[in-house]
Amino acid sequence: MRDGLQNESSILTADQRLQLLEKLIDTGITTFEVGAFVSPKWVPQMAHTAELATKYAALVIARNYKNLNPSILIPNMVGFEQVLKTNVKEIAVFISSTESFSQKNINCSIAESLERVKAVTQAAKKNKIKVRGYLSVCFGCPYEGDVPEKQVIDLVAKLFKLGCYEVSIGDTIGVAQPAQVKSLFSKLKRKYGVKKLAGHFHDTRGQSLANILTALQLGYRI
Repeated sequence: MRDGLQNESSILTADQRLQLLEKLIDTGITTFEVGAFVSPKWVPQMAHTAELATKYAALVIARNYKNLNPSILIPNMVGFEQVLKTNVKEIAVFISSTESFSQKNINCSIAESLERVKAVTQAAKKNKIKVRGYLSVCFGCPYEGDVPEKQVIDLVAKLFKLGCYEVSIGDTIGVAQPAQVKSLFSKLKRKYGVKKLAGHFHDTRGQSLANILTALQLGYRI
């Protein structure tokens, strides 16, 4: 509902997104991102997320849905303030594994992005809102190439320290190979176990299913 749609050139209305969400829920999916509170100038596909969140709340009542786990992705405190106006009790924050991608993607350094996450997680804790972390370009960066595993592992530790209950390891540009996934995920498993970690794979080059299978074989389930 978020990462998939924001990568498409077509822009759906709030009603169209709601219809898609309803169909996804009817398949049995219970955990999903409703959308993102980001600048519509940069991500027009995520405009009207506030309207969608309101329509979603009404849909839950109308359909008597139970045990759903919606979340909304936000980049900073401005987005967090918007979340407080909804009934969603989980947010996702994100940082990059490389300085170049961080500057290109969110126009700040990794250190600055961590400060933003810190402010959000502190506010979220006060408001009893769960925080999930995304770590982008963990296997390869379009600007810096291969990403050192230690760099990724150190940033995962920082996200956990800031209060993320789970961290998603992202193959953002779809360059990972199964051997890379096995190596990095094995190291992360030894340090954190698998229950607090997730895999996020893009199928840009047709490797996602092999990478997902590798993660599953290591015990990952998210």
